Amino acid sequence: MKPLLEIQDLRAWYGASQALHGVSLRIEPGEAVALVGRNGSGRSTLAKAIMGMVRAQGAIGFGGTSLMGLRTFEIARLGVGYVPEQRDVFPTLTVRENLLLGIPPRSGRRAARFTLDDAHTLFPVLRERARTKAGALSGGEQQMLSVARALLGDPDLVVIDEPTEGLAGQVVAQLAAALKLLRERGVAMLLIEQKLAIADRLANRVAVMGHGEIVFDGSMESFRSRADVTQEWLGVG
Repeated sequence: MKPLLEIQDLRAWYGASQALHGVSLRIEPGEAVALVGRNGSGRSTLAKAIMGMVRAQGAIGFGGTSLMGLRTFEIARLGVGYVPEQRDVFPTLTVRENLLLGIPPRSGRRAARFTLDDAHTLFPVLRERARTKAGALSGGEQQMLSVARALLGDPDLVVIDEPTEGLAGQVVAQLAAALKLLRERGVAMLLIEQKLAIADRLANRVAVMGHGEIVFDGSMESFRSRADVTQEWLGVG
């Protein structure tokens, strides 16, 4: 089986500062990979490089198509969903308008795997606040909106950057249910997450980043057995 996403020798920069130093990573169709590491290890930069948001060199292939040099909206149209750490909702548009912007044209595409009803079932508050401006939502509600909008884009792969950071337990549970639904419907996932308990429930593979490189890549089972990796690169005893 050919990988859905294949990254080879990827380097990336912010201005003159190099943030990625030869990252290679593969994700198979329907596979969920947890990308873990300390703050500053390069995880968010990798997500942005996949989405064409930073200067990069190397190779990123998605479904046999090179993503290098493409703009973010072109990458999204190929089937890559992105939930950024900053959420990036459109604050002056209503919740419903934000959701509708996530729905791609259906011409020539398969039947949608995710609908507005799915979004409202997973996150009832989005139905209740459909006419509310997104900028007036709480941080947790904005994160729900960002995840729901990504679902409605009907992606084959979704890149999710720290979806539960700073959120209350009830919101985290709703987000975890949404990510579980992604897996059940065959969507591949690159999950950047500090909470290892959530990564453990959702991912079948773990990649650890340190100093802009992948320092471990293996099954969840092998990751659990590697105390040396967790101690050195995550600070977990």
